[in-house]
Amino acid sequence: MFRRFVAFLVLIWLFGFLWFAIALPGPLAMNVRTDAIIVLTGSSGRIEHALAVLEAGKAPDLLVSGVDREVRPREFAVQFRVPARLMKCCVTLGYRAYDTRSNAIEAAQWVTEHGAKSVRLVTADWHMRRAALEIGREFPDGVRLERDAVPSRPSLGALFLEYHKLLARAALNLWEAL
Repeated sequence: MFRRFVAFLVLIWLFGFLWFAIALPGPLAMNVRTDAIIVLTGSSGRIEHALAVLEAGKAPDLLVSGVDREVRPREFAVQFRVPARLMKCCVTLGYRAYDTRSNAIEAAQWVTEHGAKSVRLVTADWHMRRAALEIGREFPDGVRLERDAVPSRPSLGALFLEYHKLLARAALNLWEAL
């Protein structure tokens, strides 16, 4: 009986991992408007995509969460070719976050300060589920989160690690709810 139970758990884990790895979230339609955009730094393409959405006028404000403390706004603007007027009015560089959990805290504080009721979250496809879970936990009630995953080509190792981080966070949430 014990072996059957363990085999059942292994099958659930395996099918969960296959679902996680094969059914990665996709990008959000470009015509969706929100009150703000939050992009989590990390793999390539995230910041560029968030800036394209901002420049297309699909949201008036952008938080770049997890920026290295040594990066200055001018350096950021030059690296990502952000016009000065856009940088001044609409882009906030967040320096307090260093991981997904602190991204969520930084994002929630920024959303509260800006009074946003709808947010487009931009991150890599493999990172989206856990990032949305973390941020959803921290956001004030009534804030709608739109997931805009940037397609990537993650390694099997990255998927394996991220799947287990997601499971750990979901288990912790369940434990805290009890």
